[in-house]
Amino acid sequence: QVQLVESGGGLVQAGGSLTLSCAASGRTFSSYAMGWFRQAPGKERVVVAAISGNGGSRYYADSVKGRFTISRDNAKNTVYLQMNSLKPEDTAVYYCAVANGYNWALAQYQYRYWGQGTQVTVSS
Repeated sequence: QVQLVESGGGLVQAGGSLTLSCAASGRTFSSYAMGWFRQAPGKERVVVAAISGNGGSRYYADSVKGRFTISRDNAKNTVYLQMNSLKPEDTAVYYCAVANGYNWALAQYQYRYWGQGTQVTVSS
């Protein structure tokens, strides 16, 4: 019943910025944490950032800390990922997901709904 639609992906030059959006339909997500994951070619899907239900607590992977910012607008059932100072190693398919609980989680099995993903390509 729940659908997540990612947008904002594309091609960007190294050092540039890009903002991803994830709009959820079918329910209100204020009670659930949300996260962003990414999967590069030949690599496992890993967590990039996560945010608690009310946006008060956030997590960032070491690889993106200081460069990426996760935020949410519960009135619009939307989560965002602002990506700055992009590097070629950030190239991946990015997925948003809704967690099972209120607090942010890091493991894939702790998320119940997933978007289809959006491609981010960073050129050098």
